[in-house]
Amino acid sequence: MAQPHAVYFSPDAAAPPEFLRGWLESRALAMIPVRSLDDLMAMALRGRPEVALFDARTQAEESLAACRRLKGDPYTGVVPGGVLAADGGPALAAAFQAGADEVLIPNTPNDEAVLRLDVMLRRADRDVHVHPSTRLPGAPEIEAEIGRRLAAGEKFAACYADLDHFKEYNDRYSYYEGDRVIRILAKILHDVVRGYCPEDGFVGHIGGDDFIFIVPVRSAPEICQEIVSIFDALVPCQYSEQDRHAGYFFGKDRRGQLHRVPLMTVSIGVVTNERRTFGHPAQVSELATEMKSYAKTLPGSVYVVDRRHDPIVGAPVGASER
Repeated sequence: MAQPHAVYFSPDAAAPPEFLRGWLESRALAMIPVRSLDDLMAMALRGRPEVALFDARTQAEESLAACRRLKGDPYTGVVPGGVLAADGGPALAAAFQAGADEVLIPNTPNDEAVLRLDVMLRRADRDVHVHPSTRLPGAPEIEAEIGRRLAAGEKFAACYADLDHFKEYNDRYSYYEGDRVIRILAKILHDVVRGYCPEDGFVGHIGGDDFIFIVPVRSAPEICQEIVSIFDALVPCQYSEQDRHAGYFFGKDRRGQLHRVPLMTVSIGVVTNERRTFGHPAQVSELATEMKSYAKTLPGSVYVVDRRHDPIVGAPVGASER
């Protein structure tokens, strides 16, 4: 099953419509026919298919039960599911209620059916590649964006933003409040980047409190400074009045010892390809992580820009701003 494949669930082993065969061939998807629910789930769990198609034109109850089972599982639910329904009335409604992402009825023109299936896959790709909390592009999209810019020969800055003292805040105020802070940072990054470079800015969410934003080199310092300033202005409001006025709270370390925990700050490591040659997005990511780690050793909210030339020698050095 190394080749990308599609599962075609048909309890009575009915042949798929000709347009569907053609669509699968155009997508280079091998069609694997399945007749039982157990086989469907075993196949979906063993090697996730690109798409699952359910023939509900005859044995609708069994096919829709299979669709409901596939879409109801947290692991297999991300697989886009299309249903061939018997008609456009109750059968169509039942298919959507079973969790179908798209439903095709017999009088749907073939070209429209193909277009609907294409859109279904695009929606699925978008949903899988965004972070569920912030709805920002995730790691695969970040890598693809860096790769696209490298291939195009663009000069860009990859900026890795991370929160300081976030874990202690999470422990004190709850994961719910921590998630709210992450959404606030995501909003700041999105709005600042979009405001400065609406056409050529990108913001992605790696996970947790880690973000990557990619902007033109010339705009990076101003954007980073704006993010730092806005974050520092907003973050005190996320604390209780007592903690806010004190500027810290007492938290326990891993040994159970009390220590002062400062208010959260944001650290940003910036890498550009002005003076470096990168052959792969992983090289950009690795250096951005290094610069972010260096930024976190400095007090307060800061951004640091890597100023080194190839080859990489010595410890990170750069410009920092408070």
